[in-house]
Amino acid sequence: MTAMPPLTLSAAVEKVMRLAPVIPVLVIEDIEHALPIAEALVAGGLPALEVTLRTECAIEAIRIMKQVPGAMVGAGTVLTPDDLSRSLDAGAEFIVSPGLTPTLGQAALDAGVPFLPGTANASDVMLALEMGFNRLKFFPAMAAGGPPALKAISAPLLAAKFCPTGGVTPENAAEWLALDAVLCVGGSWMVPKGKPDAAKIEAAARVAAGLAR
Repeated sequence: MTAMPPLTLSAAVEKVMRLAPVIPVLVIEDIEHALPIAEALVAGGLPALEVTLRTECAIEAIRIMKQVPGAMVGAGTVLTPDDLSRSLDAGAEFIVSPGLTPTLGQAALDAGVPFLPGTANASDVMLALEMGFNRLKFFPAMAAGGPPALKAISAPLLAAKFCPTGGVTPENAAEWLALDAVLCVGGSWMVPKGKPDAAKIEAAARVAAGLAR
């Protein structure tokens, strides 16, 4: 990839965020589960899939999930430029991080990849905006104060739009999505641990895809 101007990159990130109300946050522990999980989520209306780099098979899972028609597969828990490079080599189409460092942010800019850096307070958001990122992850969403905190943080920082992640559930997702500053949420509830039940995952995805925003 080649570097994109900040405005173009922002539009690319927003395109990912607007694909569906929820971006599934996935921890793939068994590579055999990757394909059926991706197929079920996409069939249920959730095409943007965040594969977190928390397991040894995560990079291979990205490669496999990209085979599913309609899937847009990204890498999450990206902490370093090396993580970013490995993810892009595997075909990741967007990058998500729990935080933001100047080194990682510059690597994402240089790569020209849609990047959703994590923020938890006003200073984090201001740093992101200074670096040219205005589409952001709010993490850990509930531990950082929940919807009231994000509403307060975003009020003076109107250029920023968010994907809250961390403690988002079927019970509180609608409250997050009702905030003007929120474009989507990240959640893991659609895919319980263990052997995937494709029918149940697809059904949960359909409910999540139908959330109003």
